[in-house]
Amino acid sequence: MDRLKAREIFDKYTKKLRIVPEWDIRLEFVEDEDWKKTGDFKIDPTDKKAILMLNSASPKDENIEETIVHELMHIKMYPLDQVCESMIINMFEEGSKEQNFAYQTFFETLEVTVEELAKCFLLEFGENTEFSFGRMKKIKSFNEFDMHPQTRTK
Repeated sequence: MDRLKAREIFDKYTKKLRIVPEWDIRLEFVEDEDWKKTGDFKIDPTDKKAILMLNSASPKDENIEETIVHELMHIKMYPLDQVCESMIINMFEEGSKEQNFAYQTFFETLEVTVEELAKCFLLEFGENTEFSFGRMKKIKSFNEFDMHPQTRTK
């Protein structure tokens, strides 16, 4: 990973997304080979501080610009994220099937929304508009799914 390029991209998008100067935010590189994520963040909304962490040891995505924009979009969406999470906590019994369903649905929808916003932003402002297909390497093709093994002919 080109750290200088990653920092340039980070600086560009923190400004374009109007995160700075309102927030104090920094970029950190994670060197842990066992860290499974490509990017993540820590946030303190009360103090308006955040740290965007990038996996520099073994990133899963091929487009670092896409990863940075994706993680910054999470920071932009954080207030809505927290409202939804608070509603789930307060509306459902802790550990119930209903709460688990609400959490899973919310987080999947949040990820899809954040990724779509990141892609739209990259198409408009990105240097590298070739989206990453790194996660696709682990996904089975339709023909690899064994949905009805009892009906299979040999």
